[in-house]
Amino acid sequence: MTYDAARGTWLLTTPDTRYLLRTDPDGSPRHVAWGTPEAVAAHADAGALTSPGNANSFAGDGVADELGIETGARFGPAGLQVRFADGTRGAQWGPAAHEISTGPDNSDGHLVIRLQDRRYPLSAELHYRVYQDTDVIERWTVLANDGHEPISVGRLDSAAWSLPRLTDYRMSHVVGGWNHEFQPRRGQVPVAETVFTSRRGLTGHQANPWLAIDDGTADEDRGAVWSTALAWSGSWRITLHRDPSDRVTWTGGFGHEGIGWTLAPGQSLATPVFAGLHTTGGFGGAARAWHDYVRRHVSPTPHEDRPVVYNSWEATGFAVDEAGQLRLAEAAAGIGIELFVLDDGWFGGRRDDTAGLGDWQPYPGAFPQGLEPLVEKVHQLGMRFGLWVEPEMVNADSDLYRAHPDWVVHTPNRDPTELRHQLMLNYGRADVAEWAHQWLDQLVREYGIDFLKWDANRAVTDAGWPGHPDPDRLWIDHTRAVYRIMDQLRADHPRLRIEACAGGGGRADLGVLARTDQVWTSDNTDPVDRLAIQHGFGMVFPAEVMAAWVTDSPNIATGRTTPLRFRFHVSMAGALGIGGKLTEWTPDELEEAAGFVAQYKRIRHVVQHGVLYRPSTEGRSTAVHYASADGAEHVVIAWRTATGFGLPQPLVRLSALDAEAEYYDVDRDVRISGAVARTGLEVELPGGDYGSALLHLRRV
Repeated sequence: MTYDAARGTWLLTTPDTRYLLRTDPDGSPRHVAWGTPEAVAAHADAGALTSPGNANSFAGDGVADELGIETGARFGPAGLQVRFADGTRGAQWGPAAHEISTGPDNSDGHLVIRLQDRRYPLSAELHYRVYQDTDVIERWTVLANDGHEPISVGRLDSAAWSLPRLTDYRMSHVVGGWNHEFQPRRGQVPVAETVFTSRRGLTGHQANPWLAIDDGTADEDRGAVWSTALAWSGSWRITLHRDPSDRVTWTGGFGHEGIGWTLAPGQSLATPVFAGLHTTGGFGGAARAWHDYVRRHVSPTPHEDRPVVYNSWEATGFAVDEAGQLRLAEAAAGIGIELFVLDDGWFGGRRDDTAGLGDWQPYPGAFPQGLEPLVEKVHQLGMRFGLWVEPEMVNADSDLYRAHPDWVVHTPNRDPTELRHQLMLNYGRADVAEWAHQWLDQLVREYGIDFLKWDANRAVTDAGWPGHPDPDRLWIDHTRAVYRIMDQLRADHPRLRIEACAGGGGRADLGVLARTDQVWTSDNTDPVDRLAIQHGFGMVFPAEVMAAWVTDSPNIATGRTTPLRFRFHVSMAGALGIGGKLTEWTPDELEEAAGFVAQYKRIRHVVQHGVLYRPSTEGRSTAVHYASADGAEHVVIAWRTATGFGLPQPLVRLSALDAEAEYYDVDRDVRISGAVARTGLEVELPGGDYGSALLHLRRV
C-alpha cells in the first residue's frame, strides 16, 4: 500500500491487480480504478486523478464514492444514510486522514481512511486490507457517534465498488429456494437499480450475497471479471446501479430496506467485510481465486481432510432410538465411514416437528441411559460422533417456551408466525445467548461430541424486541451472537467441528465459514439436481466445505431413480457423506459403497485441497476436474444424465494438464498424453441414462 501525497491517492497492490482511490477537495473518498496494473496505470495517466466528477452521476470522466452519501449532487444509492437529532440528513466530510500498516517485509497491508463530518460529531473509518497471496481485497466500515445526542442510521454499507467503462455489462449471481439453491443466472445489467437481498434474517436460499460483473464476453477460461462477496449470515442488501451515462457501481452490506439503527453517544458500529476480486481468468479463474482465499484467510481448518460422514436423517426421520442407531452405526463402520451423525429426534419430546425443540436433553424413551452408550459404541467402531442441533429455534410445545415465552422474537400486539411449527429465540438478548452457549458447551463436554450439525429451519418474522430502545438491532445482534457462540465453542473444544445448515443451503457465506468447517449445501440430495446446485455453490466456495450425500433411490425429493455409482460420483465431487437406510441395502450395494468410499479416501486430498476446473465437454455431459497444487495428481469426474441414439462418448477437454507430460490412469492401468487430453479425452461412460465415470491421473 502506498500513499501519494502530491496527488492525494492511495494505491492498493495485490499480486495481479491494483486498486486506486483518492479524496476530492470536499473530503469524499472516491474510486479511481480497479483492474490489472496496466489498466490502472493507464486510467491514472488519462487524467482521472484530477477530474472532479460527481459521484453516481459520472460527469465527464467522473469517479464514484467509495461509500455513497446523501449530500451534494448524488443521485444513486447511498450506502451511508444518517439523520441527526435536529433532523439534518446525510454526512459531509472534512479533510481525510489515514493510517497504513503492513505485515513483515511490507507484505500484507491495512489502510484506514478516517473521516470526520464538518459540523456534526460523526466519524467514519473506511478499512481496506490486502494480502500478498491473493487478489481479494477486504473492505469494511466503522461508524461512530462522537457527540452527546443519538444519531439515526438508515443504512450503513460495508463498501461501494465501481467498474471501468466497458462495452457492455453482464451480471452473474445465484437464485433459488429450498431444495434448489445456488442456481446460476447471467443477464445484461439494466439501466436501473437492481437489488439483490435477503430479508429473512439468514443468508437465504433465494439469493446469496455474491455478485460478478463482466462485459458479456467472459467465459470459463478467459475474460475480465469483477466479483464481490459479503461475509454476513443475516439479512443483507446489494444494490447494483447502471446509470444512463453507462457507468456501473454497486454498494452492499448488512440489513435490508425499511430498518435502521440508533448510534447512542459514544457508540460505534462496524460492518462485516465486503470482499472484492478482479481476474482476467474468466469465471473459472474467479472461482479458483475465491477458493484459494477461503482456504488461506477464511476457513478455520483449511488443511484438514473432511471425514466421510454418515447422517441418520433420511434413514430414520424422527423414529430415533438407541438400538436403531447402533445398527446404522455398525453398518456405517462396515463401509468405511469416519463420522457418524445422529440427526433430529434425539431430544426432549421430539417425536415429530411440532414439539420438543428447545428441550436439549436426550429423550428417555429412545435413550434411557442418555447418549453415552451410543457415543461410546460409535467411538469403539473407530468413528467420530456428531449431533444435529437447532439452537436458535423453539417449539411452542416445549418446556423451554412454557418457562420463557418472552425469549422469542416477537412484536407486541401482533399474532406470532410459526414456520415449521417453530418460533425463533432472540439471541440479541444476552441472557438467551448465554443459555444457548451453556447447554451447547455442556452437551459437547459431557458426551465428547466431535461434530455439530448446526441447523436453522426458519426465517425471521415479526421482528420485534419489546423493551429495547433500538429494536432493529435484532437483525445485527442475533447473527453476531451466533458467531460468538460458535467461536467460543471452538475455543473451548479445539477438536470440535461444525457444519452450517439452514434448511439446507440457507446459511452459506464467508461470515459463517470463518467459524464452521463445511456447509450443508441443500436438503435436496437428488444427484441430477445436485449437479446444478454444486456448480453454483462452487462459484465461490471450495469443494471441502460442500457437504454432499449419497442417499436412497428413488430420491425422497424428486422420486427419481439413479444408479448407486452415479450417486456416489456426484457426491465425491465434494465432502462425501452417506444418508441412506444402510440396514436395508443389499450385500452387493454395501460392497459397492465400501469400494467407492475407499476410492474417495484415495483421491480426497486432490478433491478437497486441489484446484477446480470446469472443463468443456461434448455429448450431453458435464464434468469437474480437480488438480493438486503441484499438478502431479488429477481427478476428473464426468456425468451424463440422459443418453440418446448415436450419442458418442463425451469428450472432456482437460486444459489443466501439461501438454508435454504423460499421465498414468491409476484405476485403468493406461497412460494418457497430456497434449491429447487437452484437446479432448474420450471418457467411457456406462450405457443408458445416468452414466458416470471417475479418472484418477498421476503425472509420469
